[in-house]
Amino acid sequence: MGDDRAGGVGGADRIAEFIEPLRVKPGSRVRLAEDFDPGFRAGIRKKKDGVELLRGGTELLADYQQRLAAQDTYGVLLCLQALDAGGKDGTIRHVMSGVNPQGVRVVGFKIPSNDELDHDYLWRYSRNLPGRGEIGIFNRSHYEEVLVVRVHPDNLRRQKLPDAARGPDVWERRYREINDWERYLTDNGFRIVKVFLNLSKEEQRTRFLKRIDVPERNWKFSSADVRERAYWDDYQQAFSQMLSATSTRWAPWYVVPADHKWFARVCAAAVLVHTLMDIDPQYPQVSDEKRRELAEVREDLEAEAPAGAAPDPYEATEKQNRPKTKKNKKNGKSEKGEKGEKNKKNKKNKKNKKAFS
Repeated sequence: MGDDRAGGVGGADRIAEFIEPLRVKPGSRVRLAEDFDPGFRAGIRKKKDGVELLRGGTELLADYQQRLAAQDTYGVLLCLQALDAGGKDGTIRHVMSGVNPQGVRVVGFKIPSNDELDHDYLWRYSRNLPGRGEIGIFNRSHYEEVLVVRVHPDNLRRQKLPDAARGPDVWERRYREINDWERYLTDNGFRIVKVFLNLSKEEQRTRFLKRIDVPERNWKFSSADVRERAYWDDYQQAFSQMLSATSTRWAPWYVVPADHKWFARVCAAAVLVHTLMDIDPQYPQVSDEKRRELAEVREDLEAEAPAGAAPDPYEATEKQNRPKTKKNKKNGKSEKGEKGEKNKKNKKNKKNKKAFS
């Protein structure tokens, strides 16, 4: 990998080990209620420890996102699925807090429009895929087509399908079509990251009540969410079958425990960081001709420096901040206090990154 700040290969291995219990092994049969605990915390007991881990994760994401954009070769699509109050919006807000908004696109999918229903069921998702160098986030995704559409068959009837396409094998066919589509995207340089935020029924009840009790959260509450809660068992079965059928080698599912929001965010960040570390995007190499051009432009810009100003202020600042050698240590004593705070800050940033990796 070659990234010291991420702990190099060792850092990648530690992150992979952390998220492995969340990964749905391709070909396995998932029984959601038995196989995954929504309250799991991986031995991290204090929220403040989780916050530190998340801070390190967001810093790594910011670094890798810049490289992803600069390389302009790969794209990443994060698919977030959850039941109502599962924490999708908060996960997006916290995990992506440090990245450049220009390199991220978030799309939420609601009830399909008439225009969307006039096309195949993957059409509206294809239109919103990220480009190369971008991270795209689907807040709900194409998996709605084998979840809510399956739990509520009326939605399938509204899709204007021929009778032959609505037969008993429709779900198995859609699993296959989705797997093939994701394989096609992966083969073309677009990595698919699939995260299911696994919420317990009791925690969902608690969050619904909070949305009612706290005036500032009233806007988030919908009586339709409570009506949908009546289909809890149907959704658990649909999720289990979806995870079993569509966790593939090229696009595995990660079932993230969501009863503790802070831990869910740490896990989601770890899964995304792991994907970016695996891609390992690099800044483009500059040719010798380009370097000569830059050197000439640099000389011209330095010649324009006003009287008393450093020819290259950036280089002067960098030189000033370099560690003192034995030869000039004595001369730098007066600057020690001034630089102390900056050094502490740098050490703290490195600590955050090491903690996460």
